[in-house]
Amino acid sequence: MSETLLLSRADVERLLTVDVCMAAVEAAFRDHALGKVPDPAILALHAEYGSFHVKAGLLTADRPYFAAKLNANFPQNNARHGLPTIQGAVLLSDAGNGEPLAIMDSISITALRTAAASAVAAKYLAREDSGTALVCGCGGQAAAQLRALLRVRALLRVRAQLRVLAYDEDGGKAASFAAALGKELGRTITPVGELGEAVGASDVVVTCTTAQRYFVTREMVRPGTFIAAVGADHESKQEIDPRLMANATVVTDLTAQACLIGDLHHAIAAGAMTRDDVHAQLGEVIAGRKRGRTHAEEIIVFDSTGTGLQDVAAAIAAYRRALEEGTGQQFTLAT
Repeated sequence: MSETLLLSRADVERLLTVDVCMAAVEAAFRDHALGKVPDPAILALHAEYGSFHVKAGLLTADRPYFAAKLNANFPQNNARHGLPTIQGAVLLSDAGNGEPLAIMDSISITALRTAAASAVAAKYLAREDSGTALVCGCGGQAAAQLRALLRVRALLRVRAQLRVLAYDEDGGKAASFAAALGKELGRTITPVGELGEAVGASDVVVTCTTAQRYFVTREMVRPGTFIAAVGADHESKQEIDPRLMANATVVTDLTAQACLIGDLHHAIAAGAMTRDDVHAQLGEVIAGRKRGRTHAEEIIVFDSTGTGLQDVAAAIAAYRRALEEGTGQQFTLAT
């Protein structure tokens, strides 16, 4: 048995740049739509103060790979223990012989691949003349979302003029986020206190919260808006009004999964939608099998629940770059 590579959070964040992760995730979605890879899988169990889920996927690059990500999601961790909400690890294996190739931090993988999916969706579904972007929820996912969003080619053309807003129920958190990330990116990010006004003024809205009740309503959203709904990765989480879902073009990362745990799950439970009302999975749009945006007034919601397909794509990219650079700690599980 050869050695297994251990990659820390800092290793993954350095190796897996936004552009590399976006390219890997986009290609994985396309391959799935073309029938080149099987559906990813998910397993979830609840604990007293949080939950665990395992997401797994198979993908072929230079060789076949399998990845399984174990994530613990404990929303009260910061207040109770001073720990991150999400913690875990990704195991990447050779899918040809089962050999464990790498173990890597899942916090960084999760943030980067989730943000990459939102950005890829915006590339295909947001208006090219989008002038204002709003990030709702200024926790651990928000910075990755904004960094990735600003790499979308259509938005790069208007990047200098693009107005960026940040909202959080905790106004101080929004202000701190805006100041810190604004300094990092060399641009002004404006914290806002009135959610309805901010959503109504925005062309691109990213929701990345732990909300258990929708807060973006149909009345808030103006025609032409693209919404990346990221937070509902569990059946108890919800961000988007079912009436808004029903009146929008809905694109999912994986429809079967969104029916179980996404905002689509809540829209179906409310009787506002059925599975058949979903327009497409993102990979189908990328592969040209389903249309993207058809007109400037179309409201599009990307229901992003996070899939094992994204995890394996991101893990492969990080692993291959680590081998190229000689990064990470080698160890043998058999000893």
